[in-house]
Amino acid sequence: MLNDLGLKQPPNGLARTREEAVCIAERIGFPVLLRPSYVLGGRAMEIVYDHAHLDRYIREAVRVSGDSPVLVDGYLRDAIEVDVDALSDGTDVYVAGVMEHIEEAGIHSGDSACSLPPYSLNDDIIAEIGRQTRALALELGVKGLMNVQFAVRGTDIFLIEVNPRASRTVPFVAKPPAFPSPRSRPA
Repeated sequence: MLNDLGLKQPPNGLARTREEAVCIAERIGFPVLLRPSYVLGGRAMEIVYDHAHLDRYIREAVRVSGDSPVLVDGYLRDAIEVDVDALSDGTDVYVAGVMEHIEEAGIHSGDSACSLPPYSLNDDIIAEIGRQTRALALELGVKGLMNVQFAVRGTDIFLIEVNPRASRTVPFVAKPPAFPSPRSRPA
């Protein structure tokens, strides 16, 4: 789907064993971002810098098995993480807010602060993030709220995650008067 839409994602893989995690990390190159696929809220997510760190993470932080794989993503150095909240009826997509994380990419959004509007992204990047968000919503057939997380490095935009649901940032996006929510618009 991402290829069809012309969207990028960091190099990644899914490891069901320690050996698979090592092979994926070596193929991608360190550092990598590891996170269990079976937990929510970023628990046990970690930036891993070398083989020893990877072994320690696998041994101490997570359970790796066929039923409990670990996601291995290439860590994007010097990237800016962005959260987008949008609303779709399946035909039209309203991008309610584009929020720039204060912390570096790789820090879970629940542990970071955001700026609304973005403070360092130019208008072209913000417009492209909106275009990609709309394309994802329509391709996925989202009807309702959705949250998308991107990482921006230079002029490259990488898709990190899509959640077809309300996120913890929706109340913040709905508040600023410069960004009216659909509820606040006259009928």
